[in-house]
Amino acid sequence: MRIDSITVHQVGNKHKEEELLLSDQLLDVSEEALESLSVYFTKPFGERDFFRLSHVNDVEMNEVYQYVSTIFENPHELQSQSVKLAKHLYELSEHPNIKSGEFYVVYFTDCQVEGNEIDAIGLFKSESKDKFIKVKRQAGSFVIESQEGVNINKLDKGCMIYNMEREEGYVVAVVDNTNRQTEARYWMDNFLQVKERKDEFHQTKNAMDLCQNFIKEGLNREFEVSKAEEAELLANSMKFFKTNDNFNVSDFSEEVIAQPEVIEEFNSFRNRAAEERGLAFEDEFDISPRAVKKSTKNFKSVIKLDKNFHIYVHGNPNLITRDEDENGKFYKIYFKEES
Repeated sequence: MRIDSITVHQVGNKHKEEELLLSDQLLDVSEEALESLSVYFTKPFGERDFFRLSHVNDVEMNEVYQYVSTIFENPHELQSQSVKLAKHLYELSEHPNIKSGEFYVVYFTDCQVEGNEIDAIGLFKSESKDKFIKVKRQAGSFVIESQEGVNINKLDKGCMIYNMEREEGYVVAVVDNTNRQTEARYWMDNFLQVKERKDEFHQTKNAMDLCQNFIKEGLNREFEVSKAEEAELLANSMKFFKTNDNFNVSDFSEEVIAQPEVIEEFNSFRNRAAEERGLAFEDEFDISPRAVKKSTKNFKSVIKLDKNFHIYVHGNPNLITRDEDENGKFYKIYFKEES
């Protein structure tokens, strides 16, 4: 991945009547500075979820989509279109929590995405400043100066728009490490207007989230389920996703849930979740190993007992029983050997 051209503008908070300061030319950056900027811009985009630019009516009406499409068609348009992007971002900076900062528009070449070598456009905003000290030699001694600047290891807001699947809204990776409150998600929701890319990663992630929520919330509302049984269902669900290449909702229901009345409730829970969250849960899709790995931490089969003990359940719930005597509640655990 290589930076081909770059420009920067200062975008203030419109609500606070801060200024929008626009540059009129591309940045002239040394090779050393380009290397640091490349780390700053690209390091946060490791194994990222992919999104698409969208619009409630038509993606062609998404302003960011319009401007980046013009740049992809003619990279020499980067400066003029970056001004439009900065003005658009400024108009949306109305929430009092939004910080002013530098807004970079960068053209990248030689990007490797899903086996393709393509160009990309990066949109970045730096809002947080760190204090640095600089030690200088002066008159046989040293002096220390305090300076303020951007930490290249802390990208506040970023977006990589890859020049592929244009008709669907491009392939987009997003970073937003500040203003996480719902009312201040202007970077993703208002400026970029991104939605999930319907690929196997998101299908797997959505299905695993659904299963986890059903076991921990929906199941207990309708049936009496012990913590041990809940732990077993979580373990069996994870096993299903780990050992199968393909997800089929009927196979999952029969293999993991098993009981007809619970399967019926699972289907109802699935339909309600789809309606409430505006998601389409596919009946069948290829399972993404990356999504399974990322969701593993949410499927830990753990029974937490006050602040004293945690019991990790990996299999047969019949080997653990719950009871109570004059001393309090307790679990009895059966095993063949210990290690």
